[in-house]
Amino acid sequence: MKNSLILLVGIFLITMASIAGAQRLPLSATPENYNMTLTPDLKKASFAGEETIKVKLLKSASQIILNSADIEIQDASVASGGASQTATVSYDKENQTATLTVQNPLAAGPAAIHLKYTGILNDQLRGFYLGTDSNGHKYAATQFESTDARRAFPSFDEPAYKATFDITIIADKAHTVIANTKPISDTPGPGPDKHTVRFATSSKMSSYLAAFVVGEFEYVEGSVDGIPIRIYSTPGKKQLGTFALEATENFLRYFDHYFGIKYPYGKLDIVGLADFSAGAMENVGLITSRESMLQLDDKNTSLGQRKTVAITLSHEIAHQWFGDLVTMEWWDDVWLNEGFATWMEGKPADDWKPAWNAGLDEVNGDPILSTLGALNVDSLASTRSIHQPADTPDQIQELFDGIAYGKTAAVLRMLEGYLGPETFRAGVNQYLKEHANGNATADDFWITLARVSKKPVDKIMPTFVKQAGVPLLTIKEECTGKNTTVSVSQQRYFYDRDALNGANDQLWQIPICMKTPQTASNTAGKCELLTKKEDTFTVPGCPAWVLANAGGNGYYRSGYQPEVVHALAKNVETSLTPVERIILLSDTWAAVRVGRQPVGDYLTLAEGLQSERHDAVLGLLFTELSFIDRYLVSENDRVAFQSWVRGLLTPIVKEVGWTPKQGESESQASLRANLLQVLGGVARDPEAIAEARKLTDQWLQNPASVENALAASALAITSQNGDSVLYDQLLAGIKNAKTPELYYSYLFALAGFNDPKLQQRTLDYALSPDVRSQDTLGLLAAVMGNPTGEKLTWDFVRSHWPEIEKVGGAFASAAVVTAAGRFCDADMRDQVNDFFSAHKIAAAERTFKQTMERINTCVSLKSEQSPQLATWLEGHSGGTATGSSAR
Repeated sequence: MKNSLILLVGIFLITMASIAGAQRLPLSATPENYNMTLTPDLKKASFAGEETIKVKLLKSASQIILNSADIEIQDASVASGGASQTATVSYDKENQTATLTVQNPLAAGPAAIHLKYTGILNDQLRGFYLGTDSNGHKYAATQFESTDARRAFPSFDEPAYKATFDITIIADKAHTVIANTKPISDTPGPGPDKHTVRFATSSKMSSYLAAFVVGEFEYVEGSVDGIPIRIYSTPGKKQLGTFALEATENFLRYFDHYFGIKYPYGKLDIVGLADFSAGAMENVGLITSRESMLQLDDKNTSLGQRKTVAITLSHEIAHQWFGDLVTMEWWDDVWLNEGFATWMEGKPADDWKPAWNAGLDEVNGDPILSTLGALNVDSLASTRSIHQPADTPDQIQELFDGIAYGKTAAVLRMLEGYLGPETFRAGVNQYLKEHANGNATADDFWITLARVSKKPVDKIMPTFVKQAGVPLLTIKEECTGKNTTVSVSQQRYFYDRDALNGANDQLWQIPICMKTPQTASNTAGKCELLTKKEDTFTVPGCPAWVLANAGGNGYYRSGYQPEVVHALAKNVETSLTPVERIILLSDTWAAVRVGRQPVGDYLTLAEGLQSERHDAVLGLLFTELSFIDRYLVSENDRVAFQSWVRGLLTPIVKEVGWTPKQGESESQASLRANLLQVLGGVARDPEAIAEARKLTDQWLQNPASVENALAASALAITSQNGDSVLYDQLLAGIKNAKTPELYYSYLFALAGFNDPKLQQRTLDYALSPDVRSQDTLGLLAAVMGNPTGEKLTWDFVRSHWPEIEKVGGAFASAAVVTAAGRFCDADMRDQVNDFFSAHKIAAAERTFKQTMERINTCVSLKSEQSPQLATWLEGHSGGTATGSSAR
């Protein structure tokens, strides 16, 4: 499942969760086949179901316990040994189970459970739910991961209980019906206004991977290697699926080759849904997705949106092997599914569109799913280990976070670099072959890799998977004779300085790769395995610096001596690859965060990037400059900082300009948009602001006349001082947007206004029926992320909390908890602590702890580094250009 919603102002996890309760079923029976018929009534928001579950009873029993939630069973019986018994049904709503009890004990062996029941098509975007498309037409769809299949059919709703499925849907005659497998019959009736669609028997799969969609849809279609592919959309939008079709064809072909196992499910349907809680979901043979993660206008869209659609598709298609064909035994190993798909998603994209540099986005892209996003979370004392026990639905849902996705992907990337790509691939493929159509554990995975590679993977992986945190390697160099001794010590890195400097006995086995100026052309570097708290390694010569993360694959932070950082700053563009420059920037900022380097060292390193033109590298720099502007710059120093930023970026803007050039790359357009954002928003450059206003007016008249990413940046800048006229223009644009990308451009631009009256309008609008529930929390969080709107939004959230919980559900409300982590004020911290201590969110306990920790560490950072920044700016006030940088 791709748990991300692309917002122009941030990414927030917004998914639904169930009421807490005991999760595990007793090991007394296993399902072999579900044969079910479902009849949804979209007008009444309900459905009727009838199912027969063929099971194997592991021992004699008079009771069978199934998962069931929000379902009323009218008739139940169990057949065994040639006889059928009526069963009484009792419910445990807290534990989400239904217990079937028969009078005479059932013998161990085969049995058949027959049930007739009714359920609701809920409005909570989970289980079997009711949605509304942009034309106002209702549809029914499913979202079962992780524990919501039980809301559509009583079941053994745990991943280890794999079974085959025979699904039949009775729907209105006008409705298209889609399920995991191909339809084998579509017959009229029952009655004149219905049709009955029966689907082929599925492969063995877990209940959370079953899926069906009923409504008005159309499609574009293609195929790869004999596998038919359809991209479904609501009527009038199928042309927005042509890019997704092309991407899917390329990715399916790539995965067929990479895994050495042909796509195993006969067909692949992908459906874009207007109302959908997650980003996308890897149901077997039927991927469901938000429209915004699937659809685009191929003639007028940003590189960011193209990447979003492509990477989302790649992630879910990779799951068809890693997650669907082989599934974790229990949710504590969900990282095997999500982390692997996150690690894998960039490979086919790089193969298809190498100019996109999708691999760099895996390191510095999504603020939750990327390596740097994972490092940020893992630097908190309140982080968790990759492998985390979980029993209740709330605990399970909390596992779908940046650790499961981003950290796992980063650790796998490090392991691939250590083993070599082909050896790693051979281990993956062996694992898939050994466990195809079954379940596996983390131990199964790394034991296979160790056997295939003949390297101690089974010793390395547990140190990263079973303990929390990220290692910090402190690097010291000493030249003696013709060689340099590199001393490396490891400790756990914390943003909390007391924790960092305190005792900690954690130990990792870390593959580290080193390079020097003399070996700069060797991207792999010299690799060693650090297994002790301290060790020494030797490199030839007396180089000015030794980089401890050659290739940027290591999941660790590196701490260098100040003179080494200064030496690296002189060679950063010529001797380091883009990913190494990203990692060096991140490591230097990490040292600043904990007071081991002054913020001036980071800015000095930034000055070494004046010739940098790679958007992924500059994107990280721009993020940190925005952070410094928001949290570390005092009002007395703001003019000096703005002047320094303008001077830093002037050479880049002179080259890139504001007008697209013939034949320029898509990444150049993305860089231009980011430059406008920083110059207008951070440096407050007058010409950049004027350019933003001009582009905004032009875009409002004709969206196709301005590249989408540039328009988004222009909107963000212009809206800061925008008036009610501009606000009303954006509201009108929301109603008339032709693509998801345009819709979100208008919607989240509303969060950028600094006028309190307009901010209040946005907050009220977010809770109105005009905003889909899946977007409400994101919009509120976006206004809270606006420095001028954070206090107003926080007051609004507290006074409207019952409405917010109702709209978002228990777990979705965690988006607000996450957004509060951007506060950097002791008084606001105390308010957050008091409020969420009194209004606990079961599915966000860890999120709350992380939010409190983020605020505390920001307050500490601000108190220490703001004076140092002032001193550095004073010493550089005469050394940078102060004029406008826009040309």
